[in-house]
Order: sequence, then structure tokens, then C-alpha cells
Amino acid sequence: MRTRGRTITLVHPSTWPLTVRVPAVVVLLMLIVSAVISERVLSRLVETQNRHLTELTGAYLDGISSAVLPHVLREDVWEIYDVLDRAARQYTGLDVVWTTVVDNDGTIIASSQPRVHSTQEVLPASLQPPSPASSSISINESSGFSTFRRDLVHQGRAVGAVHGQVRIQTLIAERWAVLMTLIFTNVGLTIALAAIGYLMIRRMVRPVGLLSDHMQVDPGRAVRPIPEHLLGPETSEFGRLFRRYNALVETVHERERWLETLAEEERLAALGRLSSVMAHEINNPIGGMLNAVQTLRRHGHRDDVRESSIKLVERGLVGIRNVVRSALATYRPDTDHEMLTPEHLDDLAVLIRPEVRRKGLELHWTNSLAEPFCVPAQPIRDAALNLLLNACAASAPGAALGFDARSTSSELKIRVSDEGPGLPKNLREWLEAGLPEKPPFEGQGGLGLWIVRRLVVDLSGTITVEPGRANGTRIVLTIPAQAHLSAAPIPRLSNVTLAGTQELSHVTRRPLDRADRGRSNNGRKPLADA
Repeated sequence: MRTRGRTITLVHPSTWPLTVRVPAVVVLLMLIVSAVISERVLSRLVETQNRHLTELTGAYLDGISSAVLPHVLREDVWEIYDVLDRAARQYTGLDVVWTTVVDNDGTIIASSQPRVHSTQEVLPASLQPPSPASSSISINESSGFSTFRRDLVHQGRAVGAVHGQVRIQTLIAERWAVLMTLIFTNVGLTIALAAIGYLMIRRMVRPVGLLSDHMQVDPGRAVRPIPEHLLGPETSEFGRLFRRYNALVETVHERERWLETLAEEERLAALGRLSSVMAHEINNPIGGMLNAVQTLRRHGHRDDVRESSIKLVERGLVGIRNVVRSALATYRPDTDHEMLTPEHLDDLAVLIRPEVRRKGLELHWTNSLAEPFCVPAQPIRDAALNLLLNACAASAPGAALGFDARSTSSELKIRVSDEGPGLPKNLREWLEAGLPEKPPFEGQGGLGLWIVRRLVVDLSGTITVEPGRANGTRIVLTIPAQAHLSAAPIPRLSNVTLAGTQELSHVTRRPLDRADRGRSNNGRKPLADA
């Protein structure tokens, strides 16, 4: 069935709408009441009919017994026939089929139907009441007949008996008529009350449906307040309920605005922390380029000096460009819902490098993305950057920091690991569970983790917290592919990566050297010295 624009399958009563369940309960109760009332009415009717039948039969037997007893003593058969004939005409209220007078041996003396019950024959036992009492009446509703018996007693001695049969089909027909009347009356009342109940409940629960429609939140849409013209009077129950709901909606909207403000402030604070360190990274190549310019002024006529100075200036400018572009890409809003590309993640390595060098961390960077992935780039960058900043803050100088990004056809996995003290239990449970009323802030990283949680939930992703090396933490972001995005990759900044001298590998895991060490790592040139 369809109700209020929604299709409802009537499989289980718990799935039925209230406007159907209440009339259904009314129908069920009416059926129970009707069955009970009908049973009691029919029982009283049967009792009344049987009592009246017993009384009429007893009166008939009293009259017959007193009339035929003298004739039985004298064995006057014709007088007995006359008494039976006159009794059949007088007791018209009793539908007597036959009446027979027998002696002590059960031999028929006379009968109202002599052709059926001949004189001097024994009355069959099937025509006699089953009770051996001197006076008994047996009612057999299945056959539609009632049999009776009355002993003829003279001076304390039985001299015979009167047997007979009464037709009771009219009584049974009366019972069926009463039963049909009860059934049709109860069915009519049940249908009428169910219809009235449906209309009344539908009108009564209409405000509940209105509230339910406004409380239903579609993905990507905020809760809606109830319009003013639908609130109703303030004195009514639903009027007060609607106004309280609107106040709750306004509170939710205000909370969302504050949370968005906090998220933006945290994002700007993270960029501020990065920019203070990146200023040093930009100042160093500027000093080198100024020295190259001075060298050109003095020895610019020499080809070898001119070539080396130009290369030094070029490397410095490319490094500055990469840092600035990475910062701009992180801050600039993703208004076009740009897809995530390998270059988006490589930018994070450029942004995090100053913090890594400042604390002397060992960064293990693996970016296995070989092509764009169907997720929006900006939320993924923000989430990963917050995790990297928190990992740097939690790591002691000289510790290892890991980043690993891999993808399949259906999902993207990003792992950020550190060797810090680990997350508190309540913070781990909050990250892996749904969104609570408020995040359990723990130190400076609580708001950053809340931002990560919100971004991942908005993308229908999940967060898993795993134990890392040296009692550290590994946070895994699992983001499903977003089918509505289309490929729109951004151009690579350049072939220069962290220090502008080597290309960052997307498919192999390789450690980056400690920033405070001036020697090679695993036989490679330290990138921080370039």
C-alpha cells in the first residue's frame, strides 16, 4: 500500500503505519467481543429453548398420563387411541411426531401412529430415551428430534409407560436465524468502527507525520524547521512540540556553525604552524640565490661559473615554487570537487618536511597511487595533513614517522603511523565509532582528530586505529570511491620533490633521512642536504 508518498509492504504488523494498526486492533477487539457476545447469546437461547421444551413436554406427559392410566388398567385400547388423538389436537405448541403407550414388557398397547407402531409389537430401543429414569426427556440436536418417556404408576406399581418423539427443527432454525443476525450485525459494526477509527487516527496523527517528514534527514541536507503556518496554536500539545522541535533545530544549526568555525580555525592554525617553519625553508634558498647573483656579477664572464650559478638559482626557485604551491593547494577551497591525484598527496610531503626536519624525524613515505582516484581531493588532503601534524607533535625527536597510501578499484587506504605514546582508549573508541555529541578532546590533537573524523564520515569512510611500532599508533583511513566524481587531474608541480633534487617514488617504500644528519641513509644522498 502507499501512504504519504511512501510505499509500505504489509508483511509484519510492526511495519504497518499507525493509521492502519489502530483500526486493525479495533477490528480484532470487535471480533473477540462479537464472538464472546454471540456465544453467550446463543447459549442463553439454547438454555431457554430447552427449558421451554422440557416444560411443554412435561405438561403434555402429565395430561396424557392421567388420561390413559384408567384405560391401561382396564386394557381399553380404543379409549387410549381416543385420548392420544385428542391430545395431539390440544397441544399445538408442541410438534409431537408420535406418542405410544406400552405395558411393563415394552409391548405397544396403542400409538398415535398405528401404522408405524403396531399393537402387540415391542417398541424398538432406538426410539426410547437412553436414561433409565421413570421420567426423562432426551434432546438430540443433530437429528432434530427429542424423545421422552413417562412411567404409568398405580398404587406404587408401574403398569406401563408413555413414549413419544417431538420435532425440534423450528427451534434449531430459530437459533441459526439469531446466529446470522449476530454475525451480520457485528460485521457491520466492526467495519463501521474500523472506518471511523481509521479516519480519526489519521487526523490525529497527521501532526506526527509532519514532524516525521521534517526530522527525516537526507544525506547532504540539514534538518529543517517546521514552517510557521504549520505550527498551530501554542496551547495545543503538538503546537508546543513543534516549537520545541524548531528550537532544537536552531540549536543544531548553531552548533554546526560553531563547529565549522572551529574547523576553519584549526585549519588556519595548522597552516600557521607550517608557514612559520616554511619561512625558514624559503629563506635558505633565497640566501643561496643571492650568493649566486653576487658570483655572477663578479665572475659572470666565465661559462662554468655562469652555468653552475644559473642551476643553483633554478633549483632554489623550483623549491620555493613547490612549497608555495603546496601551501596554496592546501588552503584553497576545493570548489570544483577535484579528484585526488598522486600529486595531491606528494604536496603533503613538501608541507610536512619542515616539521620533520625541525624535530629530526625519519619519514617513511609510500604513495602507491598511479592514477587519479574517485574521491574529492581537498577533504583527503585536510584529513591526511591533520594526521601527519598530530603524528609529528606526538613523536619524540629522532622517531620514525610513516605514511602509506594505496588504492583498489573500490576504496582508498591511507595509513599514518608514529612512535609516540599512543592514543587514549576513549579517543580510539570515539574515532572508530559513530559521531557522538562532542569529541573527547585530549590535548592539542583532539580538535584535529575531530576534523579528520568529520571529513571521513562525510565521505562514508571509516577510521581504524592499530598499534604501531614502539607502542605508537597507526591510523588507517578507508575511503570508498565516489562514483559521482569525474577525472580532472591537476598538472604536476615539477619533477622535483622534497628538496628539489630527486623525484618522489609513488610505488616503492623508501625512508627519508633524518634532517639533522649530514650523511647518507641506506646509501642514498640525504634529501635534506640538497
